[in-house]
Amino acid sequence: MTDKPVRERKHVQKTFCTTREAAQLLGVSLRTAQLWTEAGLLEAWKTAGGHRRISRESIERLLVNPAVTAQAGREEEAPAGKAASPQRPLSILVVEDESTTRRLYEARLSSWDGQPRVSLAGNGYEGLVRIGLDRPDLLITDLLMPGMDGFRMLEVIRAQPELAAMEIVVVTGLTPADIEARGGLPAGIRALPKPVPFDELEAIAVRVAALRYGRGGDGKA
Repeated sequence: MTDKPVRERKHVQKTFCTTREAAQLLGVSLRTAQLWTEAGLLEAWKTAGGHRRISRESIERLLVNPAVTAQAGREEEAPAGKAASPQRPLSILVVEDESTTRRLYEARLSSWDGQPRVSLAGNGYEGLVRIGLDRPDLLITDLLMPGMDGFRMLEVIRAQPELAAMEIVVVTGLTPADIEARGGLPAGIRALPKPVPFDELEAIAVRVAALRYGRGGDGKA
């Protein structure tokens, strides 16, 4: 009879882990695991002592995400707020559910001066995964997408103080009235209409690069 409680405890222990253990299992930084937890991508709760515990089932779900498996082990634990090297290319994340438009974004943005590093996501969930991995300088997102839409993704992002410096631009087929009817956008987020205004986006990218890394001041912004 004394063996049964021990077996039950072992079973319970396998169902959750600490944030640091989750980061190790996922092959990402502790800060990324914390962001995914705050965003709800990792299911978590707090013990009576205030310690966070993360569901292993939610970790396993993230482990099958191609973006996570491709990036696992490649993140660097840089001090928070440390400036990137001036030689680092501008990092741009595009969140867009239409595959043809995503490919167009990738082709056009990659051809810009400075050859920005472009990553892609198909909905808000994938976007948050990418943001946790890449911490892009510029986020370009659609609003109406399956699964987690752009409205919800932006709400989650704005709740994370460490993402406050990320430039965000919405590119959507919705009218301003449509956007307001759905609750509007967080303060400081600019909305541009489709078809995708690449020239205007390039000007924004030049400005962001100049602010972040002191380059690109060629009058385009």
